[in-house]
Amino acid sequence: MRTLISSIVLVALVVLAGFAATAWCAPPTVIPPSAELEAAGAVIRSIDLRIRNIFNLNDPQEDKPLYRLANRLHIQTREATVRARLLFRSGDSFSQRTLAETERHLRELDYLYDARISVVRYEPPYVDLVVITRDVWTLQPGLSYDRKGGASSSEFELQEENLFGYGKRIAVSRNRDVERTSLTAQWRDPNIFGSHWRDDLAYSSNDDGHFQQMLLERPFYSFDTRWSIGVAARDGVRVDPRYDLGELVDEFRHDETLLEVYGGISGGLVDGWTRRWLAGWRYHHNSFAISPQRLVPLELPPERKLTYPWIGVQWIEDRYETTSNLNQINRTEDLFYGRALRLELGWSSPVWGADRDALLLAATAQEGFRFDEHKSLFVDMTAYGRIESGVLVNVGTGAQGRYYWRWAPKRVFAVTMDALATRRLDPENQILLGGDNGLRGYPLRYQTGTSRALLSVEQRYYTNWFPFRLFHVGAAVFFDAGRTWGSGPVGTESLGWLKDVGVGLRLGNARSAFGSVLHFDIAFALDRQEGIDAVQFLVETKRSF
Repeated sequence: MRTLISSIVLVALVVLAGFAATAWCAPPTVIPPSAELEAAGAVIRSIDLRIRNIFNLNDPQEDKPLYRLANRLHIQTREATVRARLLFRSGDSFSQRTLAETERHLRELDYLYDARISVVRYEPPYVDLVVITRDVWTLQPGLSYDRKGGASSSEFELQEENLFGYGKRIAVSRNRDVERTSLTAQWRDPNIFGSHWRDDLAYSSNDDGHFQQMLLERPFYSFDTRWSIGVAARDGVRVDPRYDLGELVDEFRHDETLLEVYGGISGGLVDGWTRRWLAGWRYHHNSFAISPQRLVPLELPPERKLTYPWIGVQWIEDRYETTSNLNQINRTEDLFYGRALRLELGWSSPVWGADRDALLLAATAQEGFRFDEHKSLFVDMTAYGRIESGVLVNVGTGAQGRYYWRWAPKRVFAVTMDALATRRLDPENQILLGGDNGLRGYPLRYQTGTSRALLSVEQRYYTNWFPFRLFHVGAAVFFDAGRTWGSGPVGTESLGWLKDVGVGLRLGNARSAFGSVLHFDIAFALDRQEGIDAVQFLVETKRSF
């Protein structure tokens, strides 16, 4: 009997062990495609945040004393900071579109290098998500230097883009360029108390005046946001210069005040489109005077005070795709292939405190075209102006097209065309063309007029070279051609088409929040006039290639 009982117990233990082994070794639940999860009504159960430090110490090439020290000194982004930027919460219905939009928002943050969101577990009807981000170095003490158009600028600053890991920006800087020397302090909070409210405060004391601004708003932070509201104020005194052939020709004091209250409502995202109704009240005052110990202006602009309510409407299509090695080097890029349109109409009148009757018009439009997997075109257009006493004034119409042809995995042929035409422009505004805005072989602010056009052609090269695990390296060979038409308040007639060629080195910043791409260019003017250097050296930081 004892032997029989022992045998039965042994068999039972074997059976239980088999069930346990089956349970422990069972394959994980297969995660269906996103469309099937949405159709099944999947619900978000948990959100796991994994915030990576600057350097990956699991990589032998980054497991170095200097990189370990950088990680230790760096205060990582806090979970609450990332969570405040998410467009979804536990208990929400699963939406791949919302996950993709959240990834885009996270990648826009200066203190994050990249972001990925994915489903890691599916137990009907629940899904578990993981959000993976990587920090960059956000404290910048020291010097920066730019040179373009034959002129240099420098800046000494202490700047933190992610204060104590909370995503706040604080900066103090001293900047010196061709126009002024400035001492500036700035504070920016993109998520006040973890909400979607944001603020931006700045004050600058300059050798030619001062500047201060304030912004407090709850923006349309997603395609499905239903309302927004905000208030903005800007006030400044400065000396505005005007140029001809790269030389300063006159100056005047410019006092400017802008106050605005605005808001909007939306029905959210419907069939891939968001429509927003906008309205606000704007006060914009500009006055001008002769500045002591400065060049006497050839023409002093008249005072202008506009006070007006305005209304507007905006349509945006939710259509994005990701790529890399286009405008960045070895970094995820979000390309807008949809359509967007914004229209705005305002009426200024002495009834509201203005100095004139004026109808104000403004419009912007964007569209992206993808011809095939290798060729794309992006178009941006803008138009603005006023109607005063039946006459159009301060009218501007502009368009920019950017064409890309990826003819090899690490080779992109890029063409940019930028054009702007104006009519009866306010006298303080100049249409300029030179080394500081795209005509790289010429001095800054070299040509002036009432219209301009610029063509830039680049052959871009992207490499896998990653020196010191800090910069991704690229290069470019370029050709620029541009000209102005007409004559502004000051300046000679157009010199016609001016052309240059050059080569450049590109360093994609992989570890710091300050500037995405460093540019080192050498440009040669092909239509060199007297007084222009044969070679222009340009050093600057840009957001793109």
